[in-house]
Amino acid sequence: MALGLFRVCLVVVTAIINHPLLFPRENATVPENEEEIIRQMRAHQEKLQLEQLRLEEEVARLAAEKEAEKEALERLAEEGQQQNESRAAWDLWSTLCMILFLVIEVWRQDHQDAPSPECLGADEDELPGLEGAPLRGLTLPNKATLDHFYERCIRGAPADAPRTREFVEGFVDDLLEALRSLCSRDTDMEVEDFIGVDSMYENWQVNKPLLCDLFVPFMPPEPYRFHPELWCSSRSVPLDRQGYGQIKVVRADDDTLGCICGKTKLGEDMLCLLHGKNNVVRPGSEAKDPLCVGDSPYLDTMRVLKWFQTALTRAWHRINHKYEFDLAFGQLDTPGSLKIRFRSGKFMPFNLIPVIQYDDSDLYLVSHLTREPCGGTPPSSTDWLLSFAVYERHFLRMTSKALPEGACHLSCLQIASFLLSKQSRLTGPSRLSNYHLKTALLHLLLARRPAAWKAEQLDARLHELLCFLEKSLLEKKLHHFFIGNCKVPEAMGLPEAIRRAEPLNLFRPFVLQRSLYRKTVDSFYEMLKNAPALISEYSLHIPSDHGSLPSKAVIL
Repeated sequence: MALGLFRVCLVVVTAIINHPLLFPRENATVPENEEEIIRQMRAHQEKLQLEQLRLEEEVARLAAEKEAEKEALERLAEEGQQQNESRAAWDLWSTLCMILFLVIEVWRQDHQDAPSPECLGADEDELPGLEGAPLRGLTLPNKATLDHFYERCIRGAPADAPRTREFVEGFVDDLLEALRSLCSRDTDMEVEDFIGVDSMYENWQVNKPLLCDLFVPFMPPEPYRFHPELWCSSRSVPLDRQGYGQIKVVRADDDTLGCICGKTKLGEDMLCLLHGKNNVVRPGSEAKDPLCVGDSPYLDTMRVLKWFQTALTRAWHRINHKYEFDLAFGQLDTPGSLKIRFRSGKFMPFNLIPVIQYDDSDLYLVSHLTREPCGGTPPSSTDWLLSFAVYERHFLRMTSKALPEGACHLSCLQIASFLLSKQSRLTGPSRLSNYHLKTALLHLLLARRPAAWKAEQLDARLHELLCFLEKSLLEKKLHHFFIGNCKVPEAMGLPEAIRRAEPLNLFRPFVLQRSLYRKTVDSFYEMLKNAPALISEYSLHIPSDHGSLPSKAVIL
């Protein structure tokens, strides 16, 4: 009961407190401000709507700009992709063009100096590049004139060659034997038997006086040996050193290089290989110049020649009482150039050239040649010229066995050599040499069928030889026959390093020296122009071509 009464009282009190008349609301006292508030609210709402519109327009503008930027980026990306595709296509095209150019160049190098397979099957086909009007329209004598000239002037020229060779070889044998007797086997250079090379031993010598070229190989004393290093064994070699090599003096047991002058008793003629005169003093003898450069292990060509000259002089003084003639050096700057002078005033020249054999091959490194194939001097005194003279002699012998009887290949070389020598006497020597003539002939021998060298085709083959030489002069390119020539028969036994080497251009000096090239070309065409008159004159009258001893010759 009490609880119910309490609830009723609570309800009544609550009603009284919440009655509006007892506690009126604040906003009820200011009804006039409501419209102002509503108006402000509407104004604020309009302002908010305007701001919203402005923001929407700004968002739309930014979206449009972003879309435009996106499109621009996509367009740039497409253009870049197109450029990359174009560049890739251009690079691919450039690469293909370069490859095609290299293929064409390799093909041209391989085939420009050799006939095509069709040419090998026909006798009268010309080599590529020799067609048209060669020799500037100049004509050579006809076959009848050439035959008459050859019979009267050239065929009988080598008649004395066998006797000359026999006499010179006998004398050189005696001279080298005397040289060996003066040397100690334990301390001095060991001189081997000579080797005959060049025109006198290839049977195409035509000019007088007859000249014998003899290689004299030599070896160092024990325990040393020579280790030749060719230019093609190095990746970076100057062009002017191609075709040369260096010779290193090493111990046979590959130990550190020493000197035998401190290990053995030396004779008075011993030449130290490694030490100079300021480094060694030997009891009982004077210090000699070394054969190497300073303390370098490489042989010096000039010092080898000086040693060879001294050795020959001492050998001759030992045997001169046995002969009724004098021996002299023909040229002061060529110690191996010798002349036998008879009491009658006549003389007989010959060349003794100290050489070093490359491994067990027929390739030799030469200290000096009176007629250098490359037409220049070695870049340094330690560079030795490679000589293929023995290989050339073997190739001509091997080729002659397959040619018809009485083949005209050597006749062509003899006539060309004759014309060149006479032209040199008229206008002075040019860079063109007999070695270039022989190189051109070797290329033609390898390219032509054996039947093309019959005796009755002398005029055609001579014309072809001169055309080949003209083409080489105009292109300033005549490749060495053996170096880098894969067409040389393997039966020749060339060293593998020579077969795989880059071809050597014998006419490279013409590329660098324009005045020399112009003089050589002018001399060549002058020779062709004078050939008919020269051949006719010598066919009617054969002058006696006797030499005389030069005033600078030194009697030993």
